[in-house]
Amino acid sequence: MNLPGRHAPPAVEADDNADALARPAALRMMLALAVVFLMLATTGWTAVHPPEAGTAPRAAALAAWSAARIDGRAVPAADAPVRTVARFFADLDTAQRARLADGFPLVVGNLDGVPAETRYRANRNSLVQAARVEEARGRDVALTPADRSTAVRRAHRFESLAEPGRQIFVFDPTGAGLAAEVFGDLRTARRVSVIVPGVDTDAVTFERSTRRLTAPVGMAQSLYEAERAARPGEQNAVIAWAGYTAPTGLGVDAATGRLAVQGATRLEALTAALPGNASVALFCHSYGSVVCGVAAHRLPDRVTDLVVAGSPGMRAENAADLHTSARVWAMRDEGDWIADVPHLEVGGLGHGADPVSPTFGARLLSSAGARSHTGYFEPGTSSLDNFAKIGTGTFGSVACASGADDCRRGISAPEGS
Repeated sequence: MNLPGRHAPPAVEADDNADALARPAALRMMLALAVVFLMLATTGWTAVHPPEAGTAPRAAALAAWSAARIDGRAVPAADAPVRTVARFFADLDTAQRARLADGFPLVVGNLDGVPAETRYRANRNSLVQAARVEEARGRDVALTPADRSTAVRRAHRFESLAEPGRQIFVFDPTGAGLAAEVFGDLRTARRVSVIVPGVDTDAVTFERSTRRLTAPVGMAQSLYEAERAARPGEQNAVIAWAGYTAPTGLGVDAATGRLAVQGATRLEALTAALPGNASVALFCHSYGSVVCGVAAHRLPDRVTDLVVAGSPGMRAENAADLHTSARVWAMRDEGDWIADVPHLEVGGLGHGADPVSPTFGARLLSSAGARSHTGYFEPGTSSLDNFAKIGTGTFGSVACASGADDCRRGISAPEGS
């Protein structure tokens, strides 16, 4: 303590000033952590505990595939490089591909490098088989009423996905289940848009009858229609991708990056394995933006645009920290509750800086008309209109959050015309 009429030594005075400046930052950090722990306490420290149904069939399918042969030729390993798988299937005729899709659907339908049409056939077979299994479980009195009800829901969903004409690119009933569906033709597409969804996404919630646009299938359908309207005649495809295990609820898994790391590996594999030379844009919603952020530095150069909406963070302090050549875009509706989630990362909790903060360095997009956290893919919104323009490369008319043209600077428009 300083005595009256005396001055503290300069070093002591500098230390006091530094402490005074540090206190508000420390208080803000403590407050943010309190909010995180309050959120976890009130929502439950939930973790993913998916049902075990499907584990045995998947393991059996892989074991059978490891010993499979087609007309005397050994098939590639289930973890073989994409190019190896692609070369193998390119040498097969249509009948041989069909035999493998029918005989080993759970492997062929999820094997990167397999032609899209062959994967669609394989996954339709897997869905029919899985629906039968779930129908039987729904009648099994040895199960609890809750488990029977879940089985019935799964059976109905799998039957829906197996309907003729649907292009299911990924299907694995293991645990809560994985799925992906293609809209358009991957073989001829010049541009591919991929929807990367957030929490509470699995094989059952992959599509919804009500609140359709809150599920990946509805989002992808809406974007596909908007892209066709934005650039008629352009060969585009859109993928609804629920190809990773997403967090269940707003618990500890949603507040950490563990599942995002696993999802990032799968997302990298998907983007690298898509057929042809199409450019790829990722549209990452909510926790899906965490997945995209973790994957960013490993994504292939064909991924030209990374768009996040309603993001809790990308596990990066700024866009440069993502180490990607892709353009980074961000938006958030004014009424989106995600704005109240602390944008920090401490001890593994939280996902880092706010992507819509000016200091983050993303290109900020208008989301006018979107409602709250789940309205970004609603027709008539600026958010969907912007998604469609980015997906088709018509950047010249993208609407920036500021109303000016700052988010479009340095981009040729239209691209690829």
